[in-house]
Amino acid sequence: MARRNFRHKVVVITGATGGIGTALCQRFGQARARVVLLDLDPELLSSLQLQLERNGSKALGLRCDITDEAACQAAMLAAQQHFGGIDVLINNAGIAHRSRFEETSAEVFRRVMEVNFFGALNCTRAALPSLLERRGMIITLSSRAGVSPQWGQSGYSASKYALHGLFESLRREYCPRELKVMMVCPGFTATDLNKNALQGDGSRISHSFSLAGSVASPADVADDIYRGAVREKDLLMLSNVSPWGRLVATLAPRFYARAVARA
Repeated sequence: MARRNFRHKVVVITGATGGIGTALCQRFGQARARVVLLDLDPELLSSLQLQLERNGSKALGLRCDITDEAACQAAMLAAQQHFGGIDVLINNAGIAHRSRFEETSAEVFRRVMEVNFFGALNCTRAALPSLLERRGMIITLSSRAGVSPQWGQSGYSASKYALHGLFESLRREYCPRELKVMMVCPGFTATDLNKNALQGDGSRISHSFSLAGSVASPADVADDIYRGAVREKDLLMLSNVSPWGRLVATLAPRFYARAVARA
């Protein structure tokens, strides 16, 4: 089985100051990778960069709106100028919504797709030449909603299904050129993603909701992703994602839909 070493490799992580993003920065930093942090808040970026450097990691924080193609091009160029190239791109940034389809505005669907799908597309296009040159790796975070749809997340699920279509196609296109692509499907994770989810009208969610199944910590998710990357896995289904959900959703979609509605 292939094993990849990330020591001194340049790892770009989007959504770096969020729960899973921060944990990924710390985990790859522990492996002595050179970590490039992309996010929107300059203060949080500066604080995380300082934290990583205090722990002995080389890091660079860059403000980047991943929905802006030109900003992604500029950020990837800055990363290459600072560290010499890009070996790994982790498309981690994302946004969720919680609302029934009929109550969800078209603007919310567009916003979710802009961040989750086009954000990953923009970053990948910008980093691709360096990734190909260095026989690098793309890691994209999908979700359990990307393989077995959840109630009230039609736009979120659509964006995650789109990511599978895009990056599984890239895996086939670039396999001869030794570019690795790994899709990651976490289950529920203790982050602010659900707390900051959009409602159907585009406002931030204001009510609590239950999470079905076990809830993982960001550190555990990051460690699983790191170990999956070392082994160059194509698809990483994390331990709190039931393998039965995807099977039942595929083979018995009506039964699955009723079960999800009841839950």
